[in-house]
Amino acid sequence: MTAPPTTSDGPPRRWRWLVALPLVGFMAVAGLFLLRLYGGDPARIPSALIGRPAPQTALPALEGLTHNGAPVPGLDPAMFKGKVSVVNVWASWCVPCHDEAPLLTALAKDTRLQIVGMNYKDSPDNARRFLGRYGNPFTAVGVDGNGRGSIEWGVYGVPETFVVGRDGTILYKLVGPVTPTNLDSVLKVEIEKALRTGS
Repeated sequence: MTAPPTTSDGPPRRWRWLVALPLVGFMAVAGLFLLRLYGGDPARIPSALIGRPAPQTALPALEGLTHNGAPVPGLDPAMFKGKVSVVNVWASWCVPCHDEAPLLTALAKDTRLQIVGMNYKDSPDNARRFLGRYGNPFTAVGVDGNGRGSIEWGVYGVPETFVVGRDGTILYKLVGPVTPTNLDSVLKVEIEKALRTGS
């Protein structure tokens, strides 16, 4: 009587599956992470400040920056009362900031609003050169040398742009650069909403 043939597939196959299980799990987690990182619109990152008063962040003026012979003031929280404001966080070393600068300069021609700049961790000379190159769209430029002001505003990175209503409430936040597409389809829409309301 002969014994049935034995196969060596039993335990080794089970061991191979157990060894591969952590790798499969890691790949699933990595795939989910990459999907969340690159699959969504970064401009849709929520802000806890939407609907709240703009932070009471006072920042000094960019030294040596003038407009029509007068010094351009720094950031004063009182400036947000009574006028719709667009607050742009920028730096001369920020590559997307160079791309959005001409769009902000064009937007500044709308006299119904004021554009306020927060210059993030930049050198004064480089910041002035940047504005000399593209033009200065800002009615005020606050220097955020250590990044503390940007933290108070909930900034993830430069550039970021906020729409602030007449009552000083933050109404909208755009994460990332202003582009020709989102300027017309998003930012101007939010500005018009702010201009229509009392806030």
